[in-house]
Amino acid sequence: MEWTGACYADEPTVEVHTWIAAPPSRVWTLVSDVELMPRISSELESVEWLDGRSGPALGARFIGRSKHEALGEWATTSHIVEYEPSKVLAWAVEDPQHPTAVWRFTLEPQNGGTLLREWMQMGPARSGLSFAIDRMPEKEQKIVFVRMREFEANMTATLGEIKKLAEGARNPDEAAL
Repeated sequence: MEWTGACYADEPTVEVHTWIAAPPSRVWTLVSDVELMPRISSELESVEWLDGRSGPALGARFIGRSKHEALGEWATTSHIVEYEPSKVLAWAVEDPQHPTAVWRFTLEPQNGGTLLREWMQMGPARSGLSFAIDRMPEKEQKIVFVRMREFEANMTATLGEIKKLAEGARNPDEAAL
């Protein structure tokens, strides 16, 4: 990720992608299993579906509990805002009309496998990062850049784990499960 000098109000985004030697339907099974994500994420600790749901659907909600060495622990409610099985899954964090972040997985058949992309947008609503910026406004661009780099690294690792699982890792240790 290159230095852009972005501020939080710019609603910066990051996207990573990988090609997986498995059909979109197999990759979708993993991507849409939101409860799997804490096992392959360095920040997300747990996920709990709300309103009696047990999986994603347009409008479904879940609570995600996260932990970060510098930012502490927090919980957010996310709302599924895009849901097309085997194609796209996206959720808005907190208020779907004015989210603190938006996350999206897209799957595209490619060369006999699947091109998997993970994309996220910071903002426009204030998030936990906003408190760090409030304390050090002169460092806002650096704070945003460092956090976006963290997201990029974590997303790359997540896609790597999904790839291992979808391609059928030979033993559980290979898939970090």
